[in-house]
Amino acid sequence: MNGQRIGYLRVSTVDQDTGRQLEGVELDRFFTDKVSGKDTNRPALAEMLRFLRQGDTVLVHSMDRLARNLDDLRRIVNELTGRGVRVQFVKEGLTFTGDDSPMATLLLSVMGAFAEFERALIKERQREGIAIAKQKGVYKGRKPSLSDTQVETLRQRVGNGESKAQVARDFGISRETLYQYIRQEA
Repeated sequence: MNGQRIGYLRVSTVDQDTGRQLEGVELDRFFTDKVSGKDTNRPALAEMLRFLRQGDTVLVHSMDRLARNLDDLRRIVNELTGRGVRVQFVKEGLTFTGDDSPMATLLLSVMGAFAEFERALIKERQREGIAIAKQKGVYKGRKPSLSDTQVETLRQRVGNGESKAQVARDFGISRETLYQYIRQEA
């Protein structure tokens, strides 16, 4: 089973750097996503899953880089090992082959559950911090994506009957964000 060594790297935003992930690890090829882990649309992950062949090894910095939650982690690892692909988590020092012992299966579940729990705690602290900032009148929310001039242009184009989906694409915003700008017009 001498396949390729394939790396999967993921960061949550385009601004973040994947440099610390798999640094110094020799790879034949790697796939990089710059999207939130909670996002189900991870193009590089989907491409990697199509690319992998029996005998390959997937190397991932840590479990939370591969999966959104414990169920997702188990599904991906089971899918890959079922196809004869080894999955190796560098930070945790764990490798899964499909011929795993009950202890390895337990470790996957426990470590994955800890990663999911840690993410939930981070989100809870973030919500608490925002609530406190709102009470103090300090929290202003996210900075607007568009300038006042861009918003006016957006409203004119929509008012002239242009497709809202096309206008949103042209401004690089979601349709929901476009609708929020239109509602603010009042």
